[in-house]
Amino acid sequence: MKAVLFDLFGVIARLQSPASQAVLEETIGADRERFWAAYWGHRAPYDRGDVTGPAYWRGVCESLGIAPDARLTADLIAADLDSWSGIDQHAVDLLDTLAGRGHTLGLLSNIPEELAARYETTHPWLDRFSVIGFSCRIGSAKPEPAAYAWCVRELGLAPGEILFVDDRADNVAAARELGLDGHVFTTPDALEAALAGPPV
Repeated sequence: MKAVLFDLFGVIARLQSPASQAVLEETIGADRERFWAAYWGHRAPYDRGDVTGPAYWRGVCESLGIAPDARLTADLIAADLDSWSGIDQHAVDLLDTLAGRGHTLGLLSNIPEELAARYETTHPWLDRFSVIGFSCRIGSAKPEPAAYAWCVRELGLAPGEILFVDDRADNVAAARELGLDGHVFTTPDALEAALAGPPV
């Protein structure tokens, strides 16, 4: 194993907290279950970069029977970006450990352009990655095979020389179907132990 290809959210960055989800729910003022169904139902094109933030939120609002104005759209975009901005510093520190051992590091994340731009301007540790596959810029998102294939090509390694790390078992399974090794992430300590032990 020569490279470790990381997922971002749920591994290095934290998933949305209940508090941040509540801010989104209060901002849009819609039924909770219907809101989250619309939020995720419209998300894939946003993550792939097919639509911008305003267009994404227009679609979400239309599904809920809400006519968004510029202020509401801006508030929703801001609350959404904030909800995905928490970092696990222990996981960030692990990047340095792995790089020190000679591992090449890559990143593959389902992420819209506005959020990708925020991470680039606020998180200098992104420089630790020799390859960054943001879905909004490569035109495909996990678990689509093309997303993994893009990273394999950019890393310049055989699939079997790459360990893909993600908190979602379905994304790891998709990577394994293409010949990558896979690790379902739970904690930084568990990942470090797996890397130090037998192949995962």
